[in-house]
Amino acid sequence: MRVVRLLGNVVLWLLAVVGVLSAVLWGATKLGYVQPLVVISGSMEPGIMTGDLLLDVRTPTQDVHVGEVAAIYNPVTQNLVSHRVISVERTGDSAWAIQMKGDANNSPDGGVYDVGAYVWQPVLQVSGGGRVIAAVARPSVAIPLGVTLLAFIGLSSLSRPEDSEGDDTPAPALEDAVTR
Repeated sequence: MRVVRLLGNVVLWLLAVVGVLSAVLWGATKLGYVQPLVVISGSMEPGIMTGDLLLDVRTPTQDVHVGEVAAIYNPVTQNLVSHRVISVERTGDSAWAIQMKGDANNSPDGGVYDVGAYVWQPVLQVSGGGRVIAAVARPSVAIPLGVTLLAFIGLSSLSRPEDSEGDDTPAPALEDAVTR
């Protein structure tokens, strides 16, 4: 039982760390500091693979250069598209026209993206991370994981046998503990 309890404590602490990191990432996403993206097509392969997880940050458009990867909202697909920038042109005070192309595509994206002062750019790529997130988000996986987590919490809170096995002498009465 001691090994099971130790395993439960280790797993519980690891999950607590993952939970705290997830909460921080969620908060940073809600505040607009970062944008996690799951790659859903092979247009950037072999550098960025389908199923990868990209963590993007807001970057001033004036700092975006040809050859860099950016994620820009595409009104046709209604998704952010992560492709390589092939041209950047200032069109106004805080307006830009950016043309992009997927590394695996033969031609540029259909049209120019009109963007404002900021675009998203990846700072971290987790190979296969998007597949893991998609799998864990399925109810057929999330529910058993939740039940397992609750079981580990229960195991870690069990009293130790040595705590309940003590001498049979009664505890001293309250008046014996008070000094006069």
